[in-house]
Amino acid sequence: MRGILFPLKLICGSLRSLVSAGPLCAALALGTSGCAGAGQYVWFGEMPPTERANLTGDYVIGVGDSISIRVFEQEGLSGDAKIRTDGKIALPLVGEIVAAGKRPLELSREIETALKQFIVNPRVTINVAASQPISVTVVGEVTRIGVLTLEPPARLVEAMAQSGGVGEFGDKDKIFVLRQFPSYKRIRFTWDAILRNQDNAAQFPLRTGDVIVVE
Repeated sequence: MRGILFPLKLICGSLRSLVSAGPLCAALALGTSGCAGAGQYVWFGEMPPTERANLTGDYVIGVGDSISIRVFEQEGLSGDAKIRTDGKIALPLVGEIVAAGKRPLELSREIETALKQFIVNPRVTINVAASQPISVTVVGEVTRIGVLTLEPPARLVEAMAQSGGVGEFGDKDKIFVLRQFPSYKRIRFTWDAILRNQDNAAQFPLRTGDVIVVE
């Protein structure tokens, strides 16, 4: 694998607006450690169907989005929040909670569970007030590395096309998506699967904060 350490240094410095620099650089180091060993990953085809594709069509909350949180008959606990660069929001009683990478209904249920120790039968409704374009980073053995801004729904094949595809020295069997939110995952693809859209690999939905690495 050639020409990756220097670009990674540049990319880590340019992504502070997406996620905190420390976790991102750590993720990049882990994701691009193929020269020393493959590391832990999950094959795209082994992921649950709900994670491989947006089957329900529900919006996935991302960094920079603004959401409206309404707790039934609890105006003091209701309000608006903007998803921070670490993917979290802060709520009264609940404290900090990861919102990025979750669907509104999923986040509502999680907040309801947290509020049950304070309120009897809490009911929470979440609406996305303002959404941001999807920002992903492409590094490694591609023609053009850098940060891409994509309009939703953003797909893996679109990001690979904009980056010029796998470069001359790239390993077509080692394409990874490093997902930061709601928890870290290293997802492996092959170039052949993307080109043939095997198991809808080409249509894999990207999220803000994702890092695509070609080893």
